[in-house]
Amino acid sequence: MPSFDAVLKEAGEFGRFQKRAFLLLSQTGITFSFLFVGIVFLGKNPENFTCRLPYAAEIRDRCGWTLEEEYNFTRLGTNRVNSTYDHQCQRYDTEWNTTSVNCASPLAHLTNNSLGSMPLTACQNGWLYEQPHSTIASEYNLVCTKNWLVDLTQSILNLGFLIGAFTLGYAADRYGRISTYLFSCFGAGLCGLIVAFAPNFIVFMIFRFLQGVFGKGTWMTSFVIVTEIVGSKQRRIVGIVIQMFFTLGVVILPGIAYLIPTWQGIQLATTLPNFIFLLYYWVVPESPRWLLSRQERDKAMKIMHSIAKQNGKCLSPHYSEIVVTDEEVSNPSLLDLVRTPQMRKFTLILMYAWFTSAVVYQGLVLRLGIIEGNLYLEFFITAMMELPAALLIILIIDRIGRRPPFVISTIVAGVACLITAFLPEGISWLKTSVSIVARVAITMTFELVYLVNSELYPTTLRNFGVAICSGLCDIGGIVAPFLLYRLADIWVELPLIIYSIFCVLCGILLMLLPETKGISLPETVEDVEQLRSFNNCCGKSKHQEINSYI
Repeated sequence: MPSFDAVLKEAGEFGRFQKRAFLLLSQTGITFSFLFVGIVFLGKNPENFTCRLPYAAEIRDRCGWTLEEEYNFTRLGTNRVNSTYDHQCQRYDTEWNTTSVNCASPLAHLTNNSLGSMPLTACQNGWLYEQPHSTIASEYNLVCTKNWLVDLTQSILNLGFLIGAFTLGYAADRYGRISTYLFSCFGAGLCGLIVAFAPNFIVFMIFRFLQGVFGKGTWMTSFVIVTEIVGSKQRRIVGIVIQMFFTLGVVILPGIAYLIPTWQGIQLATTLPNFIFLLYYWVVPESPRWLLSRQERDKAMKIMHSIAKQNGKCLSPHYSEIVVTDEEVSNPSLLDLVRTPQMRKFTLILMYAWFTSAVVYQGLVLRLGIIEGNLYLEFFITAMMELPAALLIILIIDRIGRRPPFVISTIVAGVACLITAFLPEGISWLKTSVSIVARVAITMTFELVYLVNSELYPTTLRNFGVAICSGLCDIGGIVAPFLLYRLADIWVELPLIIYSIFCVLCGILLMLLPETKGISLPETVEDVEQLRSFNNCCGKSKHQEINSYI
C-alpha cells in the first residue's frame, strides 16, 4: 500500500493546485497581522484632550456651542497660566455659573492670579477630545488613570490567541482543517464587526477576546493546510514564506490607518476581508492527509485525483488505497516533554525563546505608538525592513545551519535594544536605524523558532511539542503591553533595557541547543537524547523535512 507522500509526488508536490491554494491561504497572514499589531493605531493615546468642566453640557446647550467650541473654551480655561500641571488629567477646582456665564467670553471673570491660587482636582466629569472617535481611548475614556485599560485590550486579545490555539487546534484535528478554517474566518469577521460597533467597553473587551480566539484559528489552520498539501521538500520554504505575508500585512496597516481617521473605520477595513475568505469553500478542498488520518480514504483519493488533474498529471490506477506514514501518538502529555534530560532542556529553552520573541517583537512594534515622530512613516519603514529577514533565513539556514543565525540574531536584537536606549534624542536618525536593526533581528528569531522547534522533537511528539512551546508566545503577548507601557511611565527607554536582558540571556541559552542542519529528524525520544549541544553532524543522513503544525 503506497504512502500518501508517494501519491502526492505523482500528483504533483507543488504544482498549479498547490500554488493557488498557497497564495489564497497566505492572505490570512495579512489579516492576522492587522489583528496582532492593530492596537498601535486603534488604541493610541489622543494627542489633544482636556477635562470636561462641571455644567459644561448645560452651558453648551444654552450658548449653542458646537463640540469644537466647547473644547476650545474648556482647554482655554485649563491653560490660563504658565503652570506645569497636566491639564489633560487635572483641572482647576472651580465651577462655572450656568446662568450668568458670558457665552462669547465665558472665562472673562477669571484672572491669571485667581487661577494660580486655585487648587487642582482630578477630572470628575469626563474629558473632551478634539477628535472624539479617533481611537478607542477617546471612545471609551481610556486616558489618565484609566490608560492601563488600553494595555488590557491587547492582553485580552493575546489571551484569546492562547485559548484559540488549543480549542481550534483540537477542532482542526477532530472536525477537519478547512471546516475549522471557514468557521474561524466567519467568527473573526463577526466578532470584529461587533467590536467596531460595541456600545461600551465591556462589550468591546468580550468580543475582542473572541476575535483573538477565532483569529488564531484562521492563521493556525491556514498554516497547517498549506504544509499538508505540499511535498516534503517544499514545506520548509512555504512555512517561512507564508510568514512573509504576515509581515506584508504589517507593512500595509499604517497606510490603512493613515487614510481612515476613525478607529471604527480601521477596525472594519481590517476585519471585513475575513468574510471574503469564506469563498474558499469552493476552491480549497479538505486536506487529504487529514482525511486519511480519519480513515476516509475514498474522499482523500477523490481529492488527490482532482489535485493531479489540476497539476496536469494523472494518478496510476493502482493507487486505490493510500496510508499516512507520519501519524502522531494519540494522547501525548506535558510530562512527555520533560521526562528525559535532553527533552527537558530543549522544552525549557524553546519555551523561553518563544516568550522572549513575543515580548520583544510586540514591544518594539507597540513602542512606536509612544515615542515622538511620525508614527505612520516609522511604522511603515520598520515593517518594510522585516521582509528581508525571511529571505535571509532562506538563503543561509541550509548553508551555515540553524543555530548560528538563531543565536546571533537574538543577541544582536538585545545589543541593538540596549544601544537604542542610550542614544540621545538629538540624533534621531541613528536611534531609528539601530531600533530597526533590533526589529529585523528579533523577526529572524521569531521565524527561526518555528523551524528549530519542530526539528528538535520526535515525530510522535512534534505537533504537540510545538503547540505547547508556542503557547508561551501568546503568554508573552499578554505580558508585552503591560511591560512596555508601565515601564515607559517610569522612563520611556526602560523597556528596551529589559528587552536587551531577555534577548542576551535567550541567545546564551540557544547555544545549548544542537545544530539540526543535515541530520535526520528524530523519530523517537531516544533519538532526541542522542543529540548533543555541539554536534557537527557526523556523516550524511537522509534528508527529511518539517511537518510543523502551529
